[in-house]
Amino acid sequence: MALQEKLDRFNKQQEKCQSMLSNIAAKSSSSRAAAAPKPASAPPFSGARPSAPVKFSNDTERLQHINSIRKSPVGAQMKRVIDILFQTRQAFTPEQINEACYVDVNGNRDVFEGLRKNPKVYYDGKRFSYKAKHDVKNKNELLVLIRKFIEGIAVIDLKDAYPNVMEDLQALKAAGQIWLLSNFDSQEDIAFPNDPRVPIKVDDDLKELFRSIELPRDMLDIEKDLQKNGMKPATNTAKRRAAAQVQGISAKPKPKQKNKEFSKKAKLTNAHLPELFQNLKNS
Repeated sequence: MALQEKLDRFNKQQEKCQSMLSNIAAKSSSSRAAAAPKPASAPPFSGARPSAPVKFSNDTERLQHINSIRKSPVGAQMKRVIDILFQTRQAFTPEQINEACYVDVNGNRDVFEGLRKNPKVYYDGKRFSYKAKHDVKNKNELLVLIRKFIEGIAVIDLKDAYPNVMEDLQALKAAGQIWLLSNFDSQEDIAFPNDPRVPIKVDDDLKELFRSIELPRDMLDIEKDLQKNGMKPATNTAKRRAAAQVQGISAKPKPKQKNKEFSKKAKLTNAHLPELFQNLKNS
């Protein structure tokens, strides 16, 4: 019974505290509302929206790019067109060129005339196309062309024939059908036909020059001269001599044995080759 009385008193105290807190909160809110300033009247609606930051669209950027190309020098515009013709190896009308690289050929007389007269461009009256120095389109035609130049043809004149011409040159070299030799004066490769049926005429001056060159007597000096001229020797005399010294083998070459002449007592089995037995008849 005493416990129940204590609980009732506790609940009454809680209710009293709750009512006091509610009264305090109501008084503070009313005082703040009285002290707050009145909001200023809004300005009349003008109907104008705030201006958004200007942002160029993709089309605007493209137009600026086209404008910069068409204002560039004539040579730069021609290069753009020739690059397109070289990469695609297709014929383009002026309208197609404009769509491909934004160069207005019809609208720029200097560009039109420059392309028409350019040695790397072919114009048939309607379309422009790339013009290589040699009209070959595959490896077989390339080989036929090289065989026409017995004295060699510069590789630089073949580079623009068609896209994979350099790979075909290396393939022909690997197959032993051509030679690729370097010109030490210009550092350019020259392609020669490797065909035994092709007659090659060597000038007498070149023969005399070849015979007048005195080679070193020591192979070490020969190998050094080859390396100076950018060639790799097929032998390594220094390594061979070092190995011979380690193994105790003399580096001096063995003297060649003289061929023994036929003995008179030898049985002649090659009677159909009388030149072999000339010594026997004379002795």
